[in-house]
Amino acid sequence: MIIRWTYAFADRPAARLPEACAFWAAVTGTRPSEPRGDQGEFLTLLPEDDGGADACVKLQGVIEGEGGAHLDLCTQDVRGLTGTARELGAEVVADHGGWAVLRSPAGKLFCAVPWHGESVRPPVVAGSRLDQVCLDIPPSAYATESAFWARLTGWERQTGSRPEFEVLKPPAQLPVRILLQRLDEERPVSAHLDLACADIAAVRARHEGYGALRVGGGPHWTVMRDPAGGTYCLTGRDPETGGLPGAARRPEDA
Repeated sequence: MIIRWTYAFADRPAARLPEACAFWAAVTGTRPSEPRGDQGEFLTLLPEDDGGADACVKLQGVIEGEGGAHLDLCTQDVRGLTGTARELGAEVVADHGGWAVLRSPAGKLFCAVPWHGESVRPPVVAGSRLDQVCLDIPPSAYATESAFWARLTGWERQTGSRPEFEVLKPPAQLPVRILLQRLDEERPVSAHLDLACADIAAVRARHEGYGALRVGGGPHWTVMRDPAGGTYCLTGRDPETGGLPGAARRPEDA
């Protein structure tokens, strides 16, 4: 099934959804939609520009746990995508008729939803773009889980900058790609958001101005915590292409 658009979801505790919404709207240069859902648990971050850009980031307030991130895959054939996912080892958690919640073989929730004609990526904002969902996969499940996502999306599978990373690169018009990370320890699969940054230090300072905190780092990424308690990464990649140029491979201020 062809995936026509992708949404990156920031999942945060419902009680802290207003904090999450204010932060992520500020750093992505967007404005929040009206809340949706039975409990007002869903919000879309709408691009502020006048160039006709489509949204690609949403927020969800969760009742249990600390949240994280997940993907919505948009298609013209939700039933077909759901069926393909099941054939590849996914489980349907909830069938809402026009859309479905599924669980990957390793246990990661994601959604198959209708495509509503979205086609224009949001612009780079202040030297960064939220463009990646990183799936953090335990080593025992990595081979099966990475193969599942590669086959489900049909996207180009590329080696990453380090042995524990692989990238699923979508067609150029799609706004969110997938990073597959093989963890060093056995723990449940999870996910977090990544932003491509032309200058990590500058983007970090901007995010700190909106209440985020640095909690760690690596060779070309910085781990941050947003005001709602969710972790995400600033990565030294080209915000336009998502690629990791040689200039971005310098050590970060870890």
